Amino acid sequence: MTTNKSEKRTKRHSRIRARVIGTSERPRLAVFKSNRQLYAQVIDDSTGTTLASAHSMKIADKTPREKAEAVAREVAKAAQAKGVTSVVFDRGGFLYTGNVKFFADTAREAGLTF
Repeated sequence: MTTNKSEKRTKRHSRIRARVIGTSERPRLAVFKSNRQLYAQVIDDSTGTTLASAHSMKIADKTPREKAEAVAREVAKAAQAKGVTSVVFDRGGFLYTGNVKFFADTAREAGLTF
Protein backbone atom coordinates (compact mmCIF):
# COMPACT_ATOMS: atom_id res chain seq x y z
CA MET A 1 0.00 0.00 0.00
CA THR A 2 1.78 3.08 -1.23
CA THR A 3 0.79 6.56 -0.17
CA ASN A 4 1.73 9.76 -1.86
CA LYS A 5 2.87 13.02 -0.34
CA SER A 6 -0.57 14.62 -0.06
CA GLU A 7 -2.08 11.54 1.60
CA LYS A 8 0.70 11.54 4.19
CA ARG A 9 0.09 15.23 4.92
CA THR A 10 -3.64 14.59 5.28
CA LYS A 11 -2.99 11.81 7.80
CA ARG A 12 -0.60 14.02 9.79
CA HIS A 13 -3.13 16.86 9.69
CA SER A 14 -5.95 14.71 11.06
CA ARG A 15 -3.70 13.47 13.90
CA ILE A 16 -2.78 17.06 14.78
CA ARG A 17 -6.39 18.32 14.59
CA ALA A 18 -7.51 15.56 16.96
CA ARG A 19 -5.38 17.22 19.67
CA VAL A 20 -5.15 20.90 18.72
CA ILE A 21 -8.35 22.81 19.48
CA GLY A 22 -8.66 26.58 19.59
CA THR A 23 -10.66 28.19 22.37
CA SER A 24 -11.66 31.79 22.94
CA GLU A 25 -8.74 32.18 25.40
CA ARG A 26 -6.23 30.47 23.07
CA PRO A 27 -7.40 30.39 19.45
CA ARG A 28 -5.78 28.17 16.85
CA LEU A 29 -3.19 29.66 14.49
CA ALA A 30 -3.66 27.54 11.37
CA VAL A 31 -1.12 27.57 8.54
CA PHE A 32 -1.57 26.33 4.98
CA LYS A 33 1.07 26.50 2.29
CA SER A 34 0.74 25.78 -1.37
CA ASN A 35 3.59 25.62 -3.85
CA ARG A 36 3.52 29.41 -4.25
CA GLN A 37 1.54 30.97 -1.42
CA LEU A 38 1.17 30.86 2.36
CA TYR A 39 -2.07 31.42 4.26
CA ALA A 40 -2.63 31.84 8.00
CA GLN A 41 -5.74 32.19 10.13
CA VAL A 42 -6.44 32.67 13.82
CA ILE A 43 -9.54 30.58 14.50
CA ASP A 44 -11.78 30.23 17.55
CA ASP A 45 -13.06 26.66 17.21
CA SER A 46 -15.62 26.99 20.01
CA THR A 47 -17.63 29.49 17.95
CA GLY A 48 -16.25 28.57 14.52
CA THR A 49 -15.12 32.09 13.71
CA THR A 50 -11.96 33.42 12.12
CA LEU A 51 -10.53 36.24 14.20
CA ALA A 52 -7.64 37.24 11.93
CA SER A 53 -6.15 36.12 8.65
CA ALA A 54 -3.29 36.90 6.27
CA HIS A 55 -1.92 35.58 2.99
CA SER A 56 1.02 36.08 0.71
CA MET A 57 -0.84 36.65 -2.56
CA LYS A 58 -0.19 40.40 -2.64
CA ILE A 59 3.49 40.03 -1.75
CA ALA A 60 5.53 40.03 -4.96
CA ASP A 61 9.21 39.63 -5.79
CA LYS A 62 10.14 37.99 -2.49
CA THR A 63 11.62 34.65 -1.57
CA PRO A 64 9.34 32.08 0.08
CA ARG A 65 11.08 32.73 3.41
CA GLU A 66 10.43 36.49 3.16
CA LYS A 67 6.78 35.79 2.29
CA ALA A 68 6.41 33.51 5.33
CA GLU A 69 7.90 36.14 7.62
CA ALA A 70 5.71 38.90 6.17
CA VAL A 71 2.53 36.82 6.58
CA ALA A 72 3.52 35.98 10.18
CA ARG A 73 3.99 39.65 11.04
CA GLU A 74 0.69 40.57 9.40
CA VAL A 75 -1.39 37.87 11.13
CA ALA A 76 0.25 38.61 14.50
CA LYS A 77 -0.57 42.30 14.13
CA ALA A 78 -4.19 41.51 13.19
CA ALA A 79 -4.55 39.06 16.08
CA GLN A 80 -3.16 41.53 18.59
CA ALA A 81 -5.60 44.14 17.31
CA LYS A 82 -8.39 41.72 18.31
CA GLY A 83 -6.79 41.21 21.75
CA VAL A 84 -5.24 37.79 21.06
CA THR A 85 -1.71 37.23 22.31
CA SER A 86 -1.67 33.51 23.11
CA VAL A 87 -2.49 30.91 20.44
CA VAL A 88 -2.22 27.19 19.72
CA PHE A 89 -0.09 26.48 16.63
CA ASP A 90 -1.61 24.21 13.97
CA ARG A 91 0.98 23.45 11.32
CA GLY A 92 -1.64 21.80 9.14
CA GLY A 93 0.18 18.50 8.66
CA PHE A 94 3.23 20.21 7.21
CA LEU A 95 6.60 19.32 8.68
CA TYR A 96 8.00 21.85 11.13
CA THR A 97 10.86 22.91 8.91
CA GLY A 98 11.56 25.50 6.25
CA ASN A 99 8.85 28.09 5.70
CA VAL A 100 6.61 26.73 8.47
CA LYS A 101 9.45 27.15 10.98
CA PHE A 102 10.28 30.64 9.67
CA PHE A 103 6.59 31.54 9.99
CA ALA A 104 6.39 30.26 13.58
CA ASP A 105 9.60 31.96 14.69
CA THR A 106 8.55 35.31 13.19
CA ALA A 107 5.06 35.06 14.73
CA ARG A 108 6.69 34.55 18.14
CA GLU A 109 8.96 37.55 17.57
CA ALA A 110 5.92 39.61 16.55
CA GLY A 111 4.29 39.00 19.92
CA LEU A 112 2.24 35.80 19.70
CA THR A 113 2.85 33.20 22.42
CA PHE A 114 2.76 29.47 21.65
